[in-house]
Parts: sequence; C-alpha cells; structure tokens
Amino acid sequence: MIRIDELYSHTFWPWIRDHRPGTRMFFCDPFGHTGPEHLYNFGDDTETERQYVFMHDQEPIQISAHRALFDDVVIRNLDMSWHWQGAVPGTVVVSEQGECVNELESIYGWQSKYYFFHGWACLDWYRGYDRTFLFPAPTERSAPCRTFMSPNRIIGGERDHRVLFVYHIVRHGLEHNYVSAPRVCPVEHTDVVTVGKYYCNRYADITQVLEQAQLPWLFRDEPTQQMTSCWLGNFAEAMDSLIYVPTETVYFGRRTHITEKTFKAIALGMPFVLVAAAGSLEYLRSYGFQTFHDVLDESYDEEIDDFRRLERVADLLASIDACSQREREQIWRHTLPRVEHNWNHFYRGGFETLLWPELVNMLHAF
Repeated sequence: MIRIDELYSHTFWPWIRDHRPGTRMFFCDPFGHTGPEHLYNFGDDTETERQYVFMHDQEPIQISAHRALFDDVVIRNLDMSWHWQGAVPGTVVVSEQGECVNELESIYGWQSKYYFFHGWACLDWYRGYDRTFLFPAPTERSAPCRTFMSPNRIIGGERDHRVLFVYHIVRHGLEHNYVSAPRVCPVEHTDVVTVGKYYCNRYADITQVLEQAQLPWLFRDEPTQQMTSCWLGNFAEAMDSLIYVPTETVYFGRRTHITEKTFKAIALGMPFVLVAAAGSLEYLRSYGFQTFHDVLDESYDEEIDDFRRLERVADLLASIDACSQREREQIWRHTLPRVEHNWNHFYRGGFETLLWPELVNMLHAF
C-alpha cells in the first residue's frame, strides 16, 4: 500500500530520478491546496534538466480556478527553454478523464497521463476500519430504517450541484432522511438561495423552495458540517440508512472524477446512488467494483443531460423512500452480496492489484 502523504517523495520522485534523468517534478503541498504558493518541486542539479512533470492528481481540473497555478508551472520552467529553442515539453499527471483534460492539453501543450489517485488515497485513509468495532460488517447488520444519508459541506463554486440536490430533496419531501447541508457555503461564503438564482430558468420555484428548506441541516452531535475527507464518520447515520448518496466533487460536463466521497460508501459497507458525472458507475465497475442494477434503477448513470440525471436520481430516491419496511428489507438483502464484494475488494487487496500496474504503466509512458 502506498503511504499517500509520502507519495511524491517516496514513490514518484525516486522512479523519475532514476528512470527519467533531467526531469523536474512539481506537486502541491499540502493536499487540497492549489495556489501557486503551494507549488513545490524536486529536481537534480547534477543533470541537465530538459523536461518536467506536473502532478495535478489531487484535485479536479478547473481551468479558471486553477489558472494561476497552471501558469506558474510554465513560468517556473522557462529557464529550460534555451535547450529547446521554444516551449519546454511538459507532462501533466491527472486523476480524471474527459473534456477538461483535453482542454488543459490544448491550452498548455501538455501531454496528460492518468492514474487513479483517489483510489490510492482511500486505501491509505480508510485502512484498518474493517478491524475496528465502530460499526458492524455488512453481514452483521439489520435492515436500516431510513432510506439514505448524504453529507454535504461545500455547496458553492464548482459544487453548486449540491444546491440542486437539496432543492430536489425538499421538492420530494425527503428531508426526514440523513442529509447535511449548510445555508452558507463555508468556503465560497455564498448563500444557497443566491446559488439557486442561477437556475431559475430551469426551476422557477427554486429560490422559494430553498428558503423553505430551513437550512442548515446537521447530523446529530455536529455543530456544523464537518470536513472528514481522510477518515470515516457518521457511523450512526450510516447504520440506520439503506443507501449512501455521495454528491461528488465533479458533476457537470463530460468527465469522470471519483473521490473519497464515493469510497466512504464502500468502506462503510453500503449500497450507493451517485450524484456524479455521467458514466461514473461504469468507471467504478472498470476497477472491479459492483453496482446495484439488479435491485436499483441505475439508468440515471447513462443520462448525459446533467439536470435530467439529477432529477432521475431524486426520483429513484423518492421511489425507494415510498417503500414499506418489508420492501426496504428486501432491497437490503438483495444488495448485500454486492456490498460484500465491494467491501472485500477494497479491504482484501483486489483493488490494489489493479491500481499498481496502472500506476507503473503510467510511469513507463512518460
């Protein structure tokens, strides 16, 4: 298993230094920070440096929000341009696929390389939770009473699909489930009603519905929506919920970017319905995980209209919420074999055996 906090110093840099001499490696530290002031690099003064690798694997590609960072990578390598009498060849390592990667390549002339960073991060962050007594294994649980849980914290900027999710929750009368959401985004400092105004052409009543939502919504014993990316929590809500609904970081557009939000469902041993970009379930299946099409209508994952996909997710949750307790127990029993598979695939090494050759092959493609 990779120690994710030592990923650049102990995994990537030793390989690049030994196999691609004359290459600088850039990365952001600490994790999650994307300002130019957080950009660091490794290099070798004993070699003539002719190329560079930029590790943009932690965060999704947001061209406008990350423009200063991307520009600074170019600026910091201008001293190598005399070797080539022109632009310095650069490689950007990403953990997403799709249209934003293509746009980044087009703007900066970089060649992209992909590996599943968040898969490695979650293997490290959630290791050992299967050996605790914080929550029972999937086979040891009784059927839960609530339909779903869905934690939400940042609801502005590139994540305003979460405001739309709250809107649909209220319209369907699903607030009695475990859903957390702030009234004001703790990062963007934007009120949900202000965000909702951007979507009035699609949903005429959105601002009124959001006003009536009586936000913030909090989980029990939480003074505010908590930031818990690198550890599991909310065990009581999880054990009392049939389905985990991650609202992923990336939602809009033709792209794929799965994070720890989805892996929390797997590590907690729960079936899931994703509020994510189209094709995200297929992406998970490509890494050996199983989804729940034999029990739940997962055709929403094929819907490329972003608004319609979220509407279909809300319709699915509402239909399950309308089930009797007996029907809920049947859903739980029928999803259990796939939940067990995902739990074992994550905790017993199957997932890692897919990730490691992917990472090594990516390095050899530099």
